[in-house]
Amino acid sequence: MMKPVHVLAFDADDTLWHSEDHFHATELAYYELLAPHVAPDFDIKGTLTNTQRINLPTYGYGVKAFSLSMIEAAISMTDGNVPSEILTRLIDMGRELLLAPVRLLNHVPETLSVVAEQYRLVLITKGDLMHQSRKIELSGLKHFFEHVEVVQEKDIATYGRIFNDLDIDPREVCMIGNSVKSDIVPILELGGHAVHIPYPVLWELEKTEHPMPSKRFGELLTIADLPAWLHDL
Repeated sequence: MMKPVHVLAFDADDTLWHSEDHFHATELAYYELLAPHVAPDFDIKGTLTNTQRINLPTYGYGVKAFSLSMIEAAISMTDGNVPSEILTRLIDMGRELLLAPVRLLNHVPETLSVVAEQYRLVLITKGDLMHQSRKIELSGLKHFFEHVEVVQEKDIATYGRIFNDLDIDPREVCMIGNSVKSDIVPILELGGHAVHIPYPVLWELEKTEHPMPSKRFGELLTIADLPAWLHDL
């Protein structure tokens, strides 16, 4: 019997290496910085999230977009009275995120090595091109992938373009990622397979309902379980 999947497409952040925990720690520090400058019951988190949501079409994803939204929200929620030293600290926090080391998730290199023996591997990640490219290089994983794509959005149109450019039938693709919204749903709608591997922290704007169970959709606890899941297909 011919195998239904010939290409494995991997997400990067929070699938191959840690990422969202860095953002989460920065957000907690942000709340502490702004709390003394707003009313006790002010919704700092909600204001920051809403600012990010509004800015997505303009700024896109990534640390630079996050940093600009932090600064904008700080100015807005303090009516322009945020101290300059806090703005300076926010800029430093963004720089620290950009320079954070790449920490691979457990079992990633050995799993990629195993599946690369039977499948074509591509990497599809969204965010800032310069930052994502830097992380890919530092990860030591680039050699596993025949193609790397950094995109502004992960949706049906974007995936369709990528697979068309690579002369890949989407029905022969399995996408592996931590975000149901970005990594799973678009691929399933294109007729492909998808594997969801949750990360402990998920950005508020990536949350969505999970698809119904099917033969084309799997959920795993760790990437180490991927070879066995593919074998069972």
